[in-house]
Amino acid sequence: MEEKALMFGKYDLSEVTVADGGLAKYIDLTPTNVPHSGGKHANRWFGKSKLCIVERLINNVMRTEKYTGKKLKAYAAVSEAFDIIAQKTKENPVQILVNGLENAAPREEITRLQFGGVSVPKAVDISPQRRLDIALRNMSTGCVKASTKNKKPIASCIADEIMLAAKGDMTSFSVAKKEEIERVAQSAR
Repeated sequence: MEEKALMFGKYDLSEVTVADGGLAKYIDLTPTNVPHSGGKHANRWFGKSKLCIVERLINNVMRTEKYTGKKLKAYAAVSEAFDIIAQKTKENPVQILVNGLENAAPREEITRLQFGGVSVPKAVDISPQRRLDIALRNMSTGCVKASTKNKKPIASCIADEIMLAAKGDMTSFSVAKKEEIERVAQSAR
């Protein structure tokens, strides 16, 4: 009998569902034990949409100041954060992450149009791929900002950010950023 691949050896990805139809195509939930592909999808069109969503979160945490290039540290922090989420919510932490990303993904933003010498802001819809990128970036930025100059470890900051985003709470950095982006776009209509 073949064993099922579980995320971090604990969490089953087959039971995770994506409610947002637009993001469903770009949130990869392929079962894997270790979310580390070694960049095999790099430099390919839409290659990042073939990466496991947990690995994308790890890579985004790794982009920030203290964790730059330190994948093992970021991996350990996210793994520990998932344990904290599972312990607090009694649910699959990958499902909580997906819910958080759906709540943190902005639907529209502004772009600048040039009319002669005048620059005018205009509200535009965001593609699903960019929505997911922005949500992941804001989530990881919020985690690192919360742990900077704070005694709280990064793992608990990641867990808090993901859980708050899953609830749609405005105290979450990523949800607050989304609301700000959408409010500015609303005024530029």
